[in-house]
Amino acid sequence: MVLTGCAAETIFCGLGGGGFATVYRCADRSVHCLDFFVAVPGLDGTRARPARDISVAFGDVSVPYAVGGATVAVPGVPRGTFELHRRFGRLPWAEVVAPAVRVAHTGAALPAEHAALLVDVAPAMVLCDGVAAYSAPDPTAPGGRRVLGPGDILRHSGLADTLQALADEGPGPLMTGEIGRDLVSAVRTDGGALSMLDMSSYRVAELPAASARLGPGVVRVRGNDLDHFAATVAALDQSAAAAGGPAGVVAVARALAGAAARTSTTSVVAVDADGNACAVTHSLGLGSGVWAHGVHGNSMLGEGELLRGALTPGQRMGSMMIPMAVTGPSGDLLLAGGAAGGSRIRPALLQVLLSVLLRGAGIEMAVSAPRLSVAGDTVHLEPGFAAAEVAALRSAGLSVTQWPRRQPYFGGVSMAGRDGVAADPRRGGAAFGADQVATR
Repeated sequence: MVLTGCAAETIFCGLGGGGFATVYRCADRSVHCLDFFVAVPGLDGTRARPARDISVAFGDVSVPYAVGGATVAVPGVPRGTFELHRRFGRLPWAEVVAPAVRVAHTGAALPAEHAALLVDVAPAMVLCDGVAAYSAPDPTAPGGRRVLGPGDILRHSGLADTLQALADEGPGPLMTGEIGRDLVSAVRTDGGALSMLDMSSYRVAELPAASARLGPGVVRVRGNDLDHFAATVAALDQSAAAAGGPAGVVAVARALAGAAARTSTTSVVAVDADGNACAVTHSLGLGSGVWAHGVHGNSMLGEGELLRGALTPGQRMGSMMIPMAVTGPSGDLLLAGGAAGGSRIRPALLQVLLSVLLRGAGIEMAVSAPRLSVAGDTVHLEPGFAAAEVAALRSAGLSVTQWPRRQPYFGGVSMAGRDGVAADPRRGGAAFGADQVATR
């Protein structure tokens, strides 16, 4: 699913990005958190030129952004997916990669939800090779081209061959071989610091899992996420949240207080017939406009919300991604999943988890329920909150913005549990219960 997403949902993710995985092993009830997020380049001493600032919109909110070679960090997806397979996979590697190769050859129809977002973020996407990928000829449009719309075919020239190289030889060609060298060359030509030393030095890391009790469950998630999800769970007034209504909405809003931020990600989760689970969240940012062999270089160094301290070459960048497993008191698996949406990952997952674990809602209902997000002292609400809940938020001293419709802004959750699987309708997600598979 991760690799196929790198061909089919490339306004969210790609081989040039990075991510995190949380794996639950049924045999010993252990949880493993793998870090294959992007790393800061510059190990050879190169320093990037200034990035190019642009402006994109997320919903009705215009935000600053940066693109170009200076925003490209060291990619982790090629090594990360290969390491996941090496440690936990059972099928032959080439068989795992084959669906992604097929999609890259044929292209994929763009869902309506993705097409709507593409209009907003086009300034970051329709650059260089992205012009051919994300737009189509239209004599009536400015410049003779229009961005892709619902049902149009998204396809990246050269990507199928790159994925086939990954299937045949593993991550080597993409990191230290011809494909990796050409990506480095394109980045450096455009003023970036990425080097072959950065690419060859990159390694997947395992992180300790943090734990936080939520009702009958224990949330198991990496503990170094930028938005401190485990600490948020620990600080939540669970009694008020469980009761729901006005007091419950205020309790959730207070637990989620934080600054406004942004980013685009994709999240997938699968549970097999033996009860093993794997949740992965990965991202490209929006992309840098730098391409090689169908691979779009990430723009993580242009993501302002990730830049929260010194950038030391070779170190991992921080992230809000938190794929997770939720276990019962004896270590049995209750839930597995994650979310996309940058700073909306934390509120989206918290609300889904409390709906399931504290209020007894089913997975599908919990994922589809109206959602809130908090930015500073402003609470953003999807339609569906009662008037008394809105009044309670205002009485608590919070500003309230009510959105007219459900939006991708509020995050995209994928979750598997004992009563089934669910994928977020806000982002065109799809769930397949018979195979215990859910995608963003």
